[in-house]
Amino acid sequence: MERRLSAILAADMVAYSRLMERDADTVLSRQRAHRTTIFDPTIEAGGGDIVKTTGDGLLAAFPTVQAAVRAAMGIQAALAENETDASADERIQYRIGVNVGDIIFDEQDVFGDGVNVAARLESLAEPGAVCISDAACQMLPAGMPETFIDLGSQKVKNISRPIRVWQWSPASAAAAVSAAEPTDSALAQRVSFCIAPDGVQLAYATVGVGRPIFKAPNWLNHLEYDWRSPVWGAMLSELAKHNRLVRFDQRANGLSDWEVDDVSEDAMIGDMETVVEAAGLDEFALFGISQGCSFSIRYAFENPEKARCLVLLNGYARGALCRKSDEQARLHHAMTAMIREGWGSPNPAYRNMFTDSMIADAPEAQRRSFDELQRVATSPENAARINELNAEVDVSEMALKLDVPTLVLHCEGDRRIPMEEGRRMAALIPNAQFIALPGSNHALLGGTPAFDGFFRETRAFLSEHFPD
Repeated sequence: MERRLSAILAADMVAYSRLMERDADTVLSRQRAHRTTIFDPTIEAGGGDIVKTTGDGLLAAFPTVQAAVRAAMGIQAALAENETDASADERIQYRIGVNVGDIIFDEQDVFGDGVNVAARLESLAEPGAVCISDAACQMLPAGMPETFIDLGSQKVKNISRPIRVWQWSPASAAAAVSAAEPTDSALAQRVSFCIAPDGVQLAYATVGVGRPIFKAPNWLNHLEYDWRSPVWGAMLSELAKHNRLVRFDQRANGLSDWEVDDVSEDAMIGDMETVVEAAGLDEFALFGISQGCSFSIRYAFENPEKARCLVLLNGYARGALCRKSDEQARLHHAMTAMIREGWGSPNPAYRNMFTDSMIADAPEAQRRSFDELQRVATSPENAARINELNAEVDVSEMALKLDVPTLVLHCEGDRRIPMEEGRRMAALIPNAQFIALPGSNHALLGGTPAFDGFFRETRAFLSEHFPD
């Protein structure tokens, strides 16, 4: 056996079993052609060696990270060009992962943590994309022109520590990165961890200085991915400009623990209390989006000494199963079934329905980013559990007794939560203000009239009820 530091490239064909079942002879012929004309010469040109092959993939070792990453991008670019004539469901695509580490070479095989991480990175990649570890990314030369999208820290199977992941693809990287250009304040975000009473580890982030704003979680968050996201980044950055923004990943999601026994309304409120204590918050403005509005209402009702005021956006006091609507119930059950069947797939078809309802008017780069956020934020089973939780919440009685200044805002054409639910929530809360915002997006995007209107109204409300 020989042990040495090497860069490992792991490649695996997407939907191999389905393609083979449909036409094995044709698939094998095309696969061999790709090996002969693309994989083998590209790996050899980079000084790499193929050390292991499987029916649908391979492992290759390289002397340098730059050589491995160049080879991975060259392979994906060539495959994309060669497969343009094939239909979407017949196209041969690969996912590729690249990692660097201490590798054990034993005759015709390789072992070690570095190999395991490369394989997990490959499974995270979109079809046709390359995912690399942060260790590999840090070893790339500064002048390397290709840009990788930061997917944040990911928890992967059989690896105890979170791994920061970067992704590149021929089609989408340039557009997504330009839309997600980080602001100066992004450098100041600090991620910390705390422990809930039942032992669940929770990740929370703080950024900015000034009036504290505590944000309740909404549909699937990832502290690092959200901060650089072309969907959520603009709103979070704007909130942090003149305030101390504190937010967290709810249990079973993001950087918080995924393997948890309890995903419930009580657990959510308890987690909010845990993060508030860990972050040292005494009084704050409480901000909720979507189902975060329901949890914010209950938290403020049970902790009136903490919440100085509430800002509630595109939300509701009662979930889909509590609205006495057969249509809402059927839609909820259909969505839950779709989540369980295909949420974790690299194919975004299952998640497109949610993206359409969340950011109906968004450009393609932002839609792709939101698709990817949902995939990396949690597992299919956890997404279904969170969806069930959100559908069953009902804080209507608490809202009637709330004694906290409240601003409710809702987009007129919101396709995720009907504006009628936002109006109802505002009607329940004594003396709440209600503002209708233009547009159809559930998540507010920077540069839109709804985004500008939200911050105009919110700044005025905070200045009145929670001055600096």
